[in-house]
Formats: sequence, structure tokens, C-alpha cells
Amino acid sequence: MITVGMYYEVIEGKESDFEEKFEAVANALDGSPGHVQSLLYQQVKKPNSYTIFSEWDSRDAFKAFIQSDAFKDVTDWGKAEILQERPRHKVYGHEGDIG
Repeated sequence: MITVGMYYEVIEGKESDFEEKFEAVANALDGSPGHVQSLLYQQVKKPNSYTIFSEWDSRDAFKAFIQSDAFKDVTDWGKAEILQERPRHKVYGHEGDIG
């Protein structure tokens, strides 16, 4: 299992647009092979800063989704319209998790 952290800086005033688009991405994720869950977090002291944690059965399942047409269909909007800068992503493994 892996967790992917996706970090976004949103143009101020576009927070609700970003949150709505996250819902579209979440709907596209439903039923995707290997997807466990995805959660959206908003930074308290910087409300235009968001993190999405997305859990997957494997790195291959995540890579297959981000290369899919479904992913491209719901993410093309953000580059010019909502995001301040290119998002950052980090993959976290679960080898050392404490139960």
C-alpha cells in the first residue's frame, strides 16, 4: 500500500472552485482499481494551501490512474485557472507503519 501526498497552492479567492474540482476527482476515483481512499485537507493558517492524501493498493495502480483519460478529464482545469503554481507530489510507503 502507498499513500500519495499532493500539495496545492490555490489562487486566493478560488478555494471553493478547487474544493468543487476535488469532488469531481474523488468521483472519478470511485471504483478505480487499487484506490482505497482520498482525503482533502486545508491548511488552517493558510486557507489557500491544500493537501490531498490518496491511498492506493500499489504504486502501479496509482500510476495507471494518473495516466488515464478519467484523470486528465478532471485535472486539466487547474493549471491556468485555479493553481498558483505547479502542484508537488510525494509517494509515501507503508513499510514502517506502526499499527
